Amino acid sequence: MKELFPWFAAYALAVNLTGFVLMGLDKIFARNNARRIRERTLFLCAFLGGALGTFFGMYAFRHKTQKSAFRLGMPALVVLNLALFAAAWFWF
Repeated sequence: MKELFPWFAAYALAVNLTGFVLMGLDKIFARNNARRIRERTLFLCAFLGGALGTFFGMYAFRHKTQKSAFRLGMPALVVLNLALFAAAWFWF
């Protein structure tokens, strides 16, 4: 199972980087009154393992920090993601 670790790490890095970038892009779109990224897309990215990147993106770009769904939901998803990643690490 050790041969799966590089793939697992690459996935985790990619999905967290995607979440971070999506938050930055949505902030830019919001400032320019352009078409926005749906909140469910941001949450889906976080749910699929990118919660930490999305969470850091929220505060790095100061975006969606006033919305209670994000203020409460993202930390919950971070905990869930970390628990699942830890379980996968110990399981395999």
